[in-house]
Amino acid sequence: MQADEHRKLGISLFNRVWELMEQAERAPAEVDELIGAAHASRYHWSRAATGVNLARGDWQCSRVYAILGRGEPALWHARRCLELVEAADDAEDWDLPFAYEALARAHAAAGHGEEAARFRHLAEQAGQTISDPDDREHLTEALADI
Repeated sequence: MQADEHRKLGISLFNRVWELMEQAERAPAEVDELIGAAHASRYHWSRAATGVNLARGDWQCSRVYAILGRGEPALWHARRCLELVEAADDAEDWDLPFAYEALARAHAAAGHGEEAARFRHLAEQAGQTISDPDDREHLTEALADI
């Protein structure tokens, strides 16, 4: 499979994960699809891209596990997201704040209130450097529902 095919699949699966995450309720089969699609999207990105796209894949995996209340895998992917953002030379000004948001959400899912608050604060601070007002608003909304 060529890189452009992997990229298309990564995008398609990423979007499907968002559709499933936005549902108020999910049947067990949809939870299975949610987890599988998030990991599949991350896998396809790993075959098509490097740098920040991999971090964003781990961000989405972390988000999935956090909304499912599974703290340990949410933390693993959030930590990996931050590592990849910090190493990426193609990160945008919103990637670091959202990596901190992932860690705040994952710690909240794991029941680590102090760490969740610490990373929420880091996300808010880092978010002040986001130049696009819409991107800043997305961060504010994401932090509000932790």
